[in-house]
Formats: sequence, C-alpha cells, structure tokens
Amino acid sequence: MIDFHTHPPAWHASTWLGGAEFGPGEFLDFLNGSGIEAAVVLAHDGLFNATPEANDDLARFTAADPGRMIAFGTVNPRHAGAPDEVRRCFTELGFGGLKLHPWLQGFSMHETALDAICEEVESADGILLSHDGSPPYSMPGQIAALARRHPRVPVVLGHGGLHDCWREALAATIATPNLYLCLCGTPPYAARHILAHAPAGKVLFGTDAGLSDRASQDYAVARIAEIDGWGITARQREEMLVTNPRRLLGGWLG
Repeated sequence: MIDFHTHPPAWHASTWLGGAEFGPGEFLDFLNGSGIEAAVVLAHDGLFNATPEANDDLARFTAADPGRMIAFGTVNPRHAGAPDEVRRCFTELGFGGLKLHPWLQGFSMHETALDAICEEVESADGILLSHDGSPPYSMPGQIAALARRHPRVPVVLGHGGLHDCWREALAATIATPNLYLCLCGTPPYAARHILAHAPAGKVLFGTDAGLSDRASQDYAVARIAEIDGWGITARQREEMLVTNPRRLLGGWLG
C-alpha cells in the first residue's frame, strides 16, 4: 500500500500536534512492519513556522530513502518569496509536492498570492495537498475553487472532509476533474459511501502517521487494520491503496 498522509516528528514546533521523537530509520521500520510500500511525508514544523529551514529538515529526514518517502514541503503564501521557496523545494530539495494548511497558517484559498505558488507546482509536475475539513479556512469547496483556477495541478483534499465535511468533499471531488480525496481521519461509514460514489481513480488513503506518542506509530497501524471492517470490495481497496496513489505519484516513486 501507499500511505498518502504521514509526517516527520516535530523537531522545533512545540504544539498540541507534537508526538514522539523518531528518526528516519524508525520510520522506515514502521513502513516495513505495516506493509507500506511508500509514504507521502508532509511538512510538520513548517505548518506552524513556514521557513526554508523547516523544508531543509524534511529533506534531511526523507533523504534516508527518497524513493519510499516522498517529501511535500510547505510555505505560507503570505510570506515574501514564497513562490521562490516552492521552486527550491522542487529543484534543489527534490520534493514531490507541496502541503498547505490554510487553517493553521491563517490564509484563504481565494487569495491571489496562491496563483504564483500553484504555477510553480505545475511547472515542476508536482502535487498540491491541502488540509481540509476545518472551518473557516479549510473547507473542501474552497480548496476545489483553487483547483479549478489551476486545472493542470493535481490537488488533494488531505482529510476527505473529516467528520463534518465529507459530503462536501465528495461533491467537490465529483465536480472538479483535478481534485482528489484522501481518506485520513474520515469515519468508516463516510469512507464506505465515498468509495461507492467517487469517480474512478480519485480516492487515496492516509494514516496521519508521525503524530503518535510512540515511535512505532501504533494508532497509524490501527487505522490500517480498521480498513478490514469498512465493508469495501477487494477492488476498491486495491485502487485506494495501490493503483490510485501510484498513478498520481508517477515518477516521484522510487
């Protein structure tokens, strides 16, 4: 399987999201023990303090096996030089995508500053993943509006709408050709409905690993095991865990 939503540890940001300290070797042990072929590793510290140094830290972490740990850095669109930093993430650091968190980073998806950033993602054939499911700035419809402004950029709803907005996330994914949906924290009943009604090739899966209070990422292991109780078909499972993410990531995979 391919896990489309994981994080490195919080090295510098002292936040309520901070979990256990772990190194890249321990993270690879988690991947191996959980049957995870590859993982998208999303910025963590940078969501609270979007600096080039945070992206450098992520690059050092994923350098242990960049073919299996595909890094997605971050910027705050309101910061001066944000498009240049996005370009550096792709051209110098070898990242596969960009993670944005409008709720934590405090910006609206309708701000024009995002256009130059999306143009850099498009130029690099990268992927944009955004946190979603948290009002007021991270609603699926808002993210879908950005995706429609940049139809050649694959845009991923990082949490499939969570508990409250999954219906909106599904509707936005159906209506927007370049919008994808990652089931990460989405409740099982919603996941079943989404898988039954989403367009082919659009649904991904993520554990949110990296935020645990244990380096073994026990809660992420439990989220994988939970899939067995979703009541989905073998084909839906294969497409969500393997076929769809492999197609979307393409050459970024090792």
